Amino acid sequence: MNNLNLLLVDDKEENLIALEALIRRDDFNIFSTTNPNQALKIAWENDISIALLDVQMPEMDGFELAEILKSNLKTKQILIIFVTAISKEAKYAIKGFNTGAIDYLFKPLDPYITTAKVDAFAQLARAQRELINKNNELEKYALEVKNSADIICRVNPKTLQINAVNPAITKILQYHPDSVQGKSLIDLTEDGKASITKYELSQMVSENKTYCVFQDRFKNPDGDILWLECRASKKNELLLLNMSDVTIQKNYTNELIRSRDVAEETKKMKEGFLASMSHEIRTPISGVIALTNTLKNTALSQEQAKTLDLISISSQSLLGIVNDILDLSKIEAGKFSIVRTEIDLPNLVKSVCDLLHHKADEKNLELSYEIAENVASHIFADGLRLNQILMNLLGNALKFTEKGFVKLMVKSIATEDDETTLSFIVEDSGIGMSPGQLEHVFEEFSQADSNITHRYGGTGLGLSITKKLAQLKGGTLNVSSALGKGSQFTFTNKYKIIRKKELKKDNQQDSIIQPFKESINVLMAEDNMINQFAAKHIMQKWNIHLEIAETGSEAIEKYHKGNFDIILMDMYMPEMNGFEATKIIREEMKKSSNRIPIIGLSAVAMEEDIQKARESGVDDIMGKPFEPKELNEMIRKYLNGSK
Repeated sequence: MNNLNLLLVDDKEENLIALEALIRRDDFNIFSTTNPNQALKIAWENDISIALLDVQMPEMDGFELAEILKSNLKTKQILIIFVTAISKEAKYAIKGFNTGAIDYLFKPLDPYITTAKVDAFAQLARAQRELINKNNELEKYALEVKNSADIICRVNPKTLQINAVNPAITKILQYHPDSVQGKSLIDLTEDGKASITKYELSQMVSENKTYCVFQDRFKNPDGDILWLECRASKKNELLLLNMSDVTIQKNYTNELIRSRDVAEETKKMKEGFLASMSHEIRTPISGVIALTNTLKNTALSQEQAKTLDLISISSQSLLGIVNDILDLSKIEAGKFSIVRTEIDLPNLVKSVCDLLHHKADEKNLELSYEIAENVASHIFADGLRLNQILMNLLGNALKFTEKGFVKLMVKSIATEDDETTLSFIVEDSGIGMSPGQLEHVFEEFSQADSNITHRYGGTGLGLSITKKLAQLKGGTLNVSSALGKGSQFTFTNKYKIIRKKELKKDNQQDSIIQPFKESINVLMAEDNMINQFAAKHIMQKWNIHLEIAETGSEAIEKYHKGNFDIILMDMYMPEMNGFEATKIIREEMKKSSNRIPIIGLSAVAMEEDIQKARESGVDDIMGKPFEPKELNEMIRKYLNGSK
């Protein structure tokens, strides 16, 4: 295994010595310096994989050094970890991530966390390098196919027609490539439909084989017979054939299969990393949101209430960034689902604008909405995703508007029978965009320029995700803009109209969580102390007796001793996780006639984990963080109104 090169930069020599002692390994080559300019020279001359940069340094701080490294083609792939003793506030973390960092280490360094993170990112660096090497080899293979002296062709597996063939067919079989395009490969054989080629390829398709080797007789236009050895592989609903006695091409085919396996393994590693980060980031955010909701129900001064609102806004903003990253990964993996239900459109539009009014008020902007009279009040749609699209578009408009207005308009473009085409138009008087900037507005991690990123912040994911969501829903998202005059985003989509639906009257009681009529016993498996505290505080007001278990094994023990109406199971806990505990409890329940509902709680939003939770035996699952009302409604649902 080749050693990885690590770069350590800190203005204090003693810090470098301590850090190097922590992470020293036989498979690491460690370069260290107290001078940022020297660090740039080292990075340029050596193939650095991971850089641990001190944030606070004279002359050039860590953020500036990271920006320079990321701006250079030769050093942009370096995985940067900031080592800092400054505040852990979100704004510093976001600034670091915007410069290209992937993680933080906080002084004083925890030896276990430090070595664990460096080990994890070392594995990621090796996987990235392996993937780059394989991609380079595949590009080289494609070039050799074109210039190969052997016949290489692509065949339709159903008709066995030739879709593409390289120029070598002229040299070997004396056919021009264009003359055989669209012809059946079988017609080039001596025995036609009775040929070995017909039999082997048909067997390959019917038995869903991925690879086979055979020899057969082929004829040229003059009737001359040639024996060709054919290596056929099936990939993406196509048959790929290499025809000749060539060992090199066979090796490349095998290498191609191994490259596919490496790519899939790297994908699994990425999904695992995202799931882990989702849990690690969502769990503390869930605690902050839960404690904020708890404090809002206590007696507060005006200043304290305002401070709580700011904490709530900040935590929701951070959660939005995490959700953006996870949503993008789900969309790219094809694991993003659309769920359509009956939607009260005026209520949804009002709710979206109400949620964003505080942002408009902070900047003294006029935020308004207008729904045309011919727009249906109730439609069949994915309310969650429509809400997300409108929130992203309005939030983007508010971010880039310094004065004036932001307006949401809903118009009916066409209506036929029970189907209507609606346009959601978000117009603002903001900074606008030039034609050049408009070309990249929907690209991932893209903003108009670096000055806008520094001034307004953000991940550059919101509009990209919104565009993908619009396409997934079968709609379109367009933009028009003029620099300095504002922008207009238009989301258009078709919806089924729901007739004879009256809007629900506003009922403030709907937002008040009523206690259960009878006391209920709930077992909650949750290892996070903050979430435990918030749950106890909230549930005691609901007439709930709550029993806490901090591990899966403890949850099983308390299940045996107690008489519970429902179980809330965190899926990720130490010692024994929620998946294992749920399986064991379900097996125990089979011995009695009392099947207790189990609701899974998870900060991991990946589809595989949700499916895994359901397979373990949970009745339903709630993603963290969640609102107290959502949990109350979920408990009521599975108690079937019996309490």
